[in-house]
Amino acid sequence: MQINVAVVPVAGLGSRLLPATKSQPKEMLPVGRKPVVQYVVEELTRVGMEQMLFITGQGKTSIENHFDLNHELIENLRETGKEDLLAELDYERAPIRYFFTRQRQLLGLGHAVLCARPFVGDRPFVVALGDSIIGMNAQSDVVRRMADAFVENKADAVVAFEEVPMSDVHRYGVAQPKSNAELFELADVIEKPSREEAPSNLAIAARYVFAPNIFDALDEILPGKGGEIQLTDAIRKVIHDGGRVYGMCLRENEKRYDIGNFESYFRAFVEFALADEKFGPDLRQYLEELLHGNHS
Repeated sequence: MQINVAVVPVAGLGSRLLPATKSQPKEMLPVGRKPVVQYVVEELTRVGMEQMLFITGQGKTSIENHFDLNHELIENLRETGKEDLLAELDYERAPIRYFFTRQRQLLGLGHAVLCARPFVGDRPFVVALGDSIIGMNAQSDVVRRMADAFVENKADAVVAFEEVPMSDVHRYGVAQPKSNAELFELADVIEKPSREEAPSNLAIAARYVFAPNIFDALDEILPGKGGEIQLTDAIRKVIHDGGRVYGMCLRENEKRYDIGNFESYFRAFVEFALADEKFGPDLRQYLEELLHGNHS
């Protein structure tokens, strides 16, 4: 079974990044040289996704524009002797087909995924959050490993997890694993528990592989915390109904960069900029001088 369909929710308002996100999607904020969502698409393309559905919303048309072929720009670069910059547009020619639909009401991540039902149909599919990069420069194959585990274990879902401090578990969906391993079966998963309620410090990490029965669960659950349709609650229903749901831990080199607030965004930008082969060394020297008060 080949899993080659990905759903990328990008409809959120990005309110924690205002005013930067007032007139542009947070998924289009640059991290190093590229916007966040381009890293996500490049990751998914590299692991074999062939069809990608963006769940968009109001004010998100720049995402569609970014992945269009821009013939005028290509011709301008050629005519002005800037052919060396054409390589920066290689992502436009990736072997993937893009589709877009709107989440007309912002009723949560679960509702956004449910918007994909007419497109996905009865196929298994990947969900990758459009504001989270996995690994430096998105050099992660966790989605491929998850898809392999999904097929090998005849699973209903495989969910990526990362370790977080116990003081932060209230921000995430948190795993109750049946074992301690890179791949583990889930006994339960709880949306934004208190520190006292949390069964572990394993937090959902923005990547999922689902069988289409997740749509039935999303249809049947009631709105959860915040009055939204929570994807975590639907996963929990699948587990409680006897489904086989697995978790997969991100590896040490698969740090998640969640571009959800200014603290995480600034840190991600600095890390990616410092890792840049061309500009990173000079930037590192500049920062060292700046931090030690030697810059003039």
